[in-house]
Amino acid sequence: MDIEWENGFTIKVSVDNGGGVVIAANRQGLLSLAGQLTALADAEVGSHIHYDEHNSLEDGSTPMIIEKIS
Repeated sequence: MDIEWENGFTIKVSVDNGGGVVIAANRQGLLSLAGQLTALADAEVGSHIHYDEHNSLEDGSTPMIIEKIS
């Protein structure tokens, strides 16, 4: 599965006081996520993408894994 990024993307993931997950991104970040989710939808069950501050998210972000289940 190809993981592609739009130039200039910014994505931050956090958990709010109520325990909800907040994904905040600029236009390039949203387009990147949209493309990656489309690729994941076409991938095999069990495929997943890891996001964290070491490979894609802004510093201080909460790590996130998105997995295809069926």
